[in-house]
Amino acid sequence: MKQVAPRISGETTMWKVWIGIDVSHSMGLVLFGLIYGYLALCRWDVLLRSHFWIGLGLLWLIGYILLAQLYWFRISLIAVSLATLFYLAGLVGIFARARERRKGEDFLRRLSRRV
Repeated sequence: MKQVAPRISGETTMWKVWIGIDVSHSMGLVLFGLIYGYLALCRWDVLLRSHFWIGLGLLWLIGYILLAQLYWFRISLIAVSLATLFYLAGLVGIFARARERRKGEDFLRRLSRRV
């Protein structure tokens, strides 16, 4: 692999292409973790109010599950699947808490109207 050039270019080797793809995918995973870690720790309000960021995070993780299933090792598939399950569990917890809070606010509103 270190001596064979891909058909599209003689300027590189298959080894360099392979390393480049591995590094770029790793950078994508790190960037995902940094962005969503920052939003979760420092800008929680932005993450909670944005269906775009929530949906993008879920689609991103599902994309990694598909990549892991098709091209990566089994442990990668297990790790990304667990991360996605934790992400979904967090979403369920967030939306369940918000729903309960709305119910409580509705109850208080109705109660204040009676008084």
